[in-house]
Amino acid sequence: MTRGVQESLAGRVAVLSLSSLSQGEIGGNRTEPFEIDLDKLSRRKNKRAKADASEIFERIFRGSMPALVSGRNSSGEIFYNSYLTTYIERGVRELSNAIDSLTFLRFITAVAARTGQMLNVADIARDVDVNQKQAKSWLDILETLGLVFYLHPYSNNLVKRLVKTPKLYFYDTGLVCYLAKWSSAETLERGAMNGALLENYVVSEIAKTFLHCGKRPFMYYYRDKDAKEIDVVLEHDGVLNPIGIKKTSNPGSELIKPFGLLDKFGVPRSKGAVVCMKPELSAIDRDNYVVPVWMI
Repeated sequence: MTRGVQESLAGRVAVLSLSSLSQGEIGGNRTEPFEIDLDKLSRRKNKRAKADASEIFERIFRGSMPALVSGRNSSGEIFYNSYLTTYIERGVRELSNAIDSLTFLRFITAVAARTGQMLNVADIARDVDVNQKQAKSWLDILETLGLVFYLHPYSNNLVKRLVKTPKLYFYDTGLVCYLAKWSSAETLERGAMNGALLENYVVSEIAKTFLHCGKRPFMYYYRDKDAKEIDVVLEHDGVLNPIGIKKTSNPGSELIKPFGLLDKFGVPRSKGAVVCMKPELSAIDRDNYVVPVWMI
């Protein structure tokens, strides 16, 4: 919004949160919220471009910035280097003039190394040699710039033994790959961060399907103090949909066992899903589907 505007625009404008492109948009598809409903999933399947694990990791590595997707910039390394030194640095300085560029680059690199993890401000601050107050302030800047977002733990007053720390994700996985110095999609797929980046990709893609059509995603994760976890919990219309995210192409029934943990909240649990590398839409049982990553 332009600085110095005196007249209020309240009630006369719509505010949309637009991040980098979703894989559906890249494939030329209409943006629709991702829902765990068999009829909607079946229709979605017919509109998406199928992709195996290698192609999914190529998408993760390439990222979803329009300049790269369109081919206007052919080198991700050159693009993200320019992106960091121009757009981000300019945006950061508009929000805070007291930031040293090199220190902030180390900071965002430390944050990228922890994508898909529970937020630990103390660890990030220690890596960058800044205090926790500064690290928290810089995290707020990354969120304001639309680079990162959080999944907060699902909870209510009925259950007490739950963690309260959010998990951190980037909207664009290509930026994470650049900061983490992955040289190719192939090395990424075999590397130590493959699970975290796959989770980041799936979570961000689900979020984009809501945000890009003007809807707020009511997304959470579940983790209790016994380290039992559900990657994503979607809340809508008074029900909960549990979602697991796995690199496997052959998910078994053991992956849906944690879904039952949601029953203690007193909120109806609806259909669940395991999002994974299986090539086709299928089901584990009548209440839990197997959804390929390419279908999001």
